[in-house]
Amino acid sequence: MDWRKRIVMNPKVMVGKPVIKGTRITVELIVDLLARGYTTKQVMQQYDHVSEADIRACLAYAADMLKSERIYPLPS
Repeated sequence: MDWRKRIVMNPKVMVGKPVIKGTRITVELIVDLLARGYTTKQVMQQYDHVSEADIRACLAYAADMLKSERIYPLPS
């Protein structure tokens, strides 16, 4: 899944946080709802303009960000 087709960042929208294209719904919100136990169906019912593909794009974005995360140990 190429999340770049569905997830955008614009400093004028939600202070530049990644959002679903054409909305003000942040990736953070979608991931948080899923982490709290919401199903994809429940998210789509609550936000009727969000598709299953949008939700998968949010997860793909989050996965890519975690893959690129670097951990640097603190000096002893």
